[in-house]
Amino acid sequence: MRALRRVIAFLLVVVLLLTGFYFFYMKPRKVIPILMYHSISDDRGSSLNVTAENFDRQMRFLVMGEYSVISLDDLVRGIRQERKFHPKTVVITFDDGFEDNYLKAFPVLAKYKLPATIFLVAGYISEREGYLDWDQVKLMMDNGIDFGAHTVNNVYLPSVEDTRTLWWEVHGPRNIIENNTGKAPGYFCYPTGGFNTKVKNAVKRAGYEGACTTNRGFDRLNRDVYELNRIKVTNSDMTKPFHFRAKLSGYYNLFRSPKKGD
Repeated sequence: MRALRRVIAFLLVVVLLLTGFYFFYMKPRKVIPILMYHSISDDRGSSLNVTAENFDRQMRFLVMGEYSVISLDDLVRGIRQERKFHPKTVVITFDDGFEDNYLKAFPVLAKYKLPATIFLVAGYISEREGYLDWDQVKLMMDNGIDFGAHTVNNVYLPSVEDTRTLWWEVHGPRNIIENNTGKAPGYFCYPTGGFNTKVKNAVKRAGYEGACTTNRGFDRLNRDVYELNRIKVTNSDMTKPFHFRAKLSGYYNLFRSPKKGD
């Protein structure tokens, strides 16, 4: 009987420690996961590609799991206002502006009525094969998809030393996108997630409300809206048990190795 009481006491201590760890360490560090996609393509040669079938499965998982999918704009406004979000909130983003975002991703997003933000390499739109054209952008914009800026030429910004060139790559997309759609983008995305203080200040000065990176920078909790960490989604996320759930948990950033902004 004495041994049993010791076991019970030990288990109670463990439960109290785990409960305290969750409520005092983990819970305050939970963030809204921002999912990062690039190409929705059946080409499995790149880790940046997600097949149309898997993308549909992932979006269906969000809907069936009763996740609250909100726009990037709603997230940033909520962070600024220190608003509490639904515990299963998530944001969807795409980088570059590939044409398959219109052909493969957009029909799925429309089917499930989910918002998303696509960051455009502005100089590539209607100019390069495999990328969106402005008519496609405007049609999606009229149907619930937001568009952000991803520079003019998809350059790694910390390597840009000339101030005028940096300004063109940061501010130029606002003019290009507004001139072609009638609406200036509110958000920016650093190519490959690379930024430094100079780049970040240029993004603020250009009038963007916030900016997305990858797992770069020092803000793991996404309190700085100009250093919003995102989570890359892959094809394998639907085949590995609990992998996609882990990325949606809000704690994934805590267990990733951070990279320097530059």
